[in-house]
Amino acid sequence: MMLLILKSFITLLSLLATCVLLPQLPLGVLRLVLRAVGWVVQRRSRSRRDYIVSRVRADEEEFSKRAKPSSATTSGDDEEDWEKVDTSSSTSGTAGINGNDEWDGIIGFFHPFCNAGGGGERVLWEAVRATQKRWPKAICAIYTGDHEVNKAAMLERVQNRFNIHLHAPTVVLLYLSTRKYVVSSMYPYMTLLGQSLGSLIVAYDAFSLLVPDIFVDTMGYAFTLAFSKLLFPSVPTAAYVHYPTISTDMLQSLDDQTGLQGVNAGAGKGLKGQVKRKYWVAFAKLYGWVGGHVDVVMCNSSWTSAHIRAIWGPARQSNTYKDPTVIFPPTAVSELESTITVTPETESSRQPLILYIAQFRPEKNHPLVLRSFARFLQERRKRLGETPSPDQEPKLVLIGSVRHASPDETHIYNLRLLAHELRIRDHTTFLCDASWPAILDHLGTASIGVNAMWNEHFGICVVEYQAAGLISVVHDSGGPREDIVIDLGDGATGFRASTEEEFAASFEAALALPEEEKVAMRLRARKSALRFSEEEFSIKWIADIEKLVSLRA
Repeated sequence: MMLLILKSFITLLSLLATCVLLPQLPLGVLRLVLRAVGWVVQRRSRSRRDYIVSRVRADEEEFSKRAKPSSATTSGDDEEDWEKVDTSSSTSGTAGINGNDEWDGIIGFFHPFCNAGGGGERVLWEAVRATQKRWPKAICAIYTGDHEVNKAAMLERVQNRFNIHLHAPTVVLLYLSTRKYVVSSMYPYMTLLGQSLGSLIVAYDAFSLLVPDIFVDTMGYAFTLAFSKLLFPSVPTAAYVHYPTISTDMLQSLDDQTGLQGVNAGAGKGLKGQVKRKYWVAFAKLYGWVGGHVDVVMCNSSWTSAHIRAIWGPARQSNTYKDPTVIFPPTAVSELESTITVTPETESSRQPLILYIAQFRPEKNHPLVLRSFARFLQERRKRLGETPSPDQEPKLVLIGSVRHASPDETHIYNLRLLAHELRIRDHTTFLCDASWPAILDHLGTASIGVNAMWNEHFGICVVEYQAAGLISVVHDSGGPREDIVIDLGDGATGFRASTEEEFAASFEAALALPEEEKVAMRLRARKSALRFSEEEFSIKWIADIEKLVSLRA
């Protein structure tokens, strides 16, 4: 244990020394030094790579032997989807042209918190599934810090939480020992820079375990991609950006006087605020330089893409693929449509229930939903002139994952206290780490789906609401405003709000709609959700990964 701590400390000092010496060294010399380090790392990890490949091939062979007897008694339609290489799903066609149909390299997915169970994890595992279908012989290595979960338990959770079935033999979990260096609580000051430099330590840990043929960050640690490029120039890199580490909106929020623009609203006042502003501006320039080292950039929404273009764009002008691709996160649209019926006849099965699906984290702004719901109930009672029995009043259900042994547990405890203080405890239900069948059940019976995060980068839960026929009430910002809850030409698909009063009014307006208009809005929303299906995600994901495969070839 002491040896590990000493090793981590030495690594951190080395990285900090590099950062200090960076302005004093010619960039060419620094690149040569880092390339030499990369050569050493690659050489040291070669035996582990050979072992991983041989183990995967042995598991594949064993799996095939077990599958043969059952395949003789089942039709071809019942075979695993992963076995069918879907070359027609690619829009670029580069794989067939370059002879990469049988590509069997290793794709490294950098996702230290892959067991978190949120929207980012759905993207990761859907990306792995799409990759397996396209290249059945490729190995998908996931760098994770979730030591308490083995591969079997991880894949079972993925199946239960997201209904995503993966081919186990070609999935490899590589366990990081340094994940603590990217935890925000470790950096009470200068958190952005601390986590970014900390990610270099975690990336070095990852590369010491295995140097992949293609390196993909699916969690937002862009500094790891630049680090990879400097260590291993021949390894193509890609970023799937859920949320920019810093954005122009964040800088603007420092001057916000309304208190509505996130946790840093109005923080630009005084000497401390000016220091924070200069620090953020300097970090934004560094972040932009980092973005120039990424070969292929994918963004989860128009909002994210616009910010990435603004910050990374100037440094990406010489890149082959300089413009980011917008790839909306995958949502179980097809399953929701086939499972949940939306017709005038099914309207009677909908309850006056407001559903919020979101991880229990501060940025999801659950307190705004609780206060808005309390105001909505209070105003509703005043209008009706009496207090209905609890079973007749609207209910609020909050569903989300909780990272155990983390600040999330304290956060949900405080939310329960707030519900008690607002006197809505009897009307509010908290469901932690709910299974997919449980989520489906609530999506089929709820009437309204809410999302309250300021500048939500996309909003997978909002698409789930739409696909299930719920009427959405979302924060008037970010992806929900620009991509999801929009009028496609045939009418509104939901409501948008920013304040407690607006959310409460939207809850009332949604429930007060005439039945005919309720059904019409539900159907419009469901039609809109088709743009965000798993199939659409897979097609675009494969097209961009094929670019990386071609670069590797």
